[in-house]
Amino acid sequence: MLAYIYTFSFAASLGGLIAWFYYKDQPAMSRWMSRIFVGGFFTYLFALAFADGAFSAKLFILFRDFMVLSVVALFFNVVQKYLYVFIAGLVLLYGSFRMGYQQVMMDSFKALTTSEQKADVQENFQSPTLENIQGNRSLAKDGELLIELKEGKTINDIKQEFFMRKFNLNGLRIAFDPEDEDATILDNFVIADATNDIELNNIIRFLDKATDLVQYYEFNESIQIDDPVASDSELDIERGEFLVNDPGLSQSWSFKKLDVNQLHLDLKNKKIKPGKKALIAILDTGVDKNHEDLSAKYKSVANKNDKDAVGHGTHCAGIAAAVSNNGKGIASYAFNNDFVEVTSIKVLNDFGGGTQNGIINGMIKAADEGADVISMSLGGRSSAAKQRAYNKAVEYANKKGAIVVVAAGNSNMDAKNYAPANAKGVISVSAINQNIERAPFSNTVNNVGMGIAAPGVNIYSTTPGNKYASFNGTSMAAPHVAGLVGLMKSIYPDIDTESAYHILSKTGIETKDTPKTGKLIQPAAAIDYLTKSD
Repeated sequence: MLAYIYTFSFAASLGGLIAWFYYKDQPAMSRWMSRIFVGGFFTYLFALAFADGAFSAKLFILFRDFMVLSVVALFFNVVQKYLYVFIAGLVLLYGSFRMGYQQVMMDSFKALTTSEQKADVQENFQSPTLENIQGNRSLAKDGELLIELKEGKTINDIKQEFFMRKFNLNGLRIAFDPEDEDATILDNFVIADATNDIELNNIIRFLDKATDLVQYYEFNESIQIDDPVASDSELDIERGEFLVNDPGLSQSWSFKKLDVNQLHLDLKNKKIKPGKKALIAILDTGVDKNHEDLSAKYKSVANKNDKDAVGHGTHCAGIAAAVSNNGKGIASYAFNNDFVEVTSIKVLNDFGGGTQNGIINGMIKAADEGADVISMSLGGRSSAAKQRAYNKAVEYANKKGAIVVVAAGNSNMDAKNYAPANAKGVISVSAINQNIERAPFSNTVNNVGMGIAAPGVNIYSTTPGNKYASFNGTSMAAPHVAGLVGLMKSIYPDIDTESAYHILSKTGIETKDTPKTGKLIQPAAAIDYLTKSD
């Protein structure tokens, strides 16, 4: 809208200025024309001032347009006494503006705004800007750019171009190594590492022009865990009659609110059997594989994943797949160990940090290891314009049979601006409290593809060293959903993301703000629907 105001007001000021000169001997008309000129010019300045974009770029546009205005004004001031020349000048000016300069103005204005505002994701090439990312989030220190090469191009092709331009070659490497290369284009991505911001800007300029070599690029952003908040109170939940004997259920309001006991009774009384033992992969800070409430259901894929200095991954693993009915700690959806098992893919370091590249590699690793569910309680502010690599990773996981579940985020914002919760094909999970209200910190999920709600306040679960603690966060909500989806995959192994989400939403109950949270999952109802439809 501002772009049209910008061009129209400039044209109005230009016309008003010319008419002002023409009618300068007629005071009444001259005053009206001067007002049109002043009004148009101030509207033009308003549109330019309030557009997104760098101040220096706005100054350049202002200088260019002012020079055009000055030259035109000078010309018509000189020829005003020569009617035919004046009319010919008007015709020429009109044609030049409509056929040329108007488009120049529109293009420069759009370039100005899109340099600050990321557009919707494009299937082909798009150019992010360094200014955007530095003003929003930090980049990975060991490789700032993810570059997708054109089909048929190799890393050697881009290495040759980097060598000719004296760019840093040491950090140029293959980004992803999927087991099934035919199922994805992720093997076409490389990582580029600049030595400083100047070189990074130069690389970006090169990539913008190298359309015969480069399909797409985006920033390799630094990622943090979706920070949980330690609960400052303990709830004394009435124990009630449970099928399982885990003592920690006295501190688990979510167990009662989700009526997990009814689920356990249904699994037992209806003699529901697993079609397979589903594998839930926790992509996080690692998991304490020796925890008393996890070890019997834990599957190790690599030793480096099996310890957790932070505790975040272990807490998520307990929510999704703690051992039930062992007289210790907490319980999960399956009342025995036949339905699901849990594994860890460590994608975050011992300070809770990681990179987009590392997380996507973790998704690929989990899918290649046969994960049925990938649970990610991590992320940060981002836009849909930067999700091609995430989107392709989700596609790859889906093709390998995995459903991806992601925390919506703890920033009290729209999850459409939070990655990877805004990636296509993921189930994004908001957090609700004991009163079935959206947690104050929880992002909203009404503008993402598949949003759902789960408990995320005062959630009691496993922590390293056979300990337990309560935390708040959508980090805690996501594994509630991942655990239920894992149980669904166990009973019906062929279920896909869309079908699973349909069941979760159809059988879920309303929260006090359902449009922003999605439905609250109901495990017993979901499994009942699944087994009846099967």
